[in-house]
Amino acid sequence: MPGETVQPNPRGPAAVPVPGTLMVDASRDDRLGEFRGVAGPYWSLRPVRGGAGWEAEPAAVRRATRKERLHAEIERWNARSRGEVL
Repeated sequence: MPGETVQPNPRGPAAVPVPGTLMVDASRDDRLGEFRGVAGPYWSLRPVRGGAGWEAEPAAVRRATRKERLHAEIERWNARSRGEVL
């Protein structure tokens, strides 16, 4: 969105996000994922449209912007309308 500048936070988010929060993993080319929980020193994320999840360093993860969240929701709605299993 205009005026919405997001810089990767070298320290990561201040607190562990709530499961389901959309996050961006800067260590994987800004891959968008849904936060699933904590796995040892890592955070577990999974693709918004389903599929195999991955673990990320918390310092490399930031919360998704409003634009990124909206794009992910539209992708999810489109997948459901095509009958894809999520």
